[in-house]
Amino acid sequence: MRKTMLATAAVMLTVCSAAFAQSTVVIDPAPTGSVVLPGEVRTYVMEQQTPSVVYDGDVIVGTTLPDTVEIHTVPNMDGYAYTVVNERRVIVEPKTHRVIQVLE
Repeated sequence: MRKTMLATAAVMLTVCSAAFAQSTVVIDPAPTGSVVLPGEVRTYVMEQQTPSVVYDGDVIVGTTLPDTVEIHTVPNMDGYAYTVVNERRVIVEPKTHRVIQVLE
């Protein structure tokens, strides 16, 4: 009888654990519409002495900057480029010039 009770308790704990695991929620630490940057990208961009360009418009995530705004690639980090616009450092997609994050 005691073995049956222990077995039943073990099964219940297993079932409860599985049910709990299925209800786990993962929260994205990045603000909506932005990406989590590798630390090396942020560090590299913040250390560069790049002159700011003037852009007449909002510089927010999703904005596509014109081709006239010079962007700079981040060495050894495909998919990341940056520029400084209106005194704000922004990370952009190199091929599209779309802003993927504005650094503060």
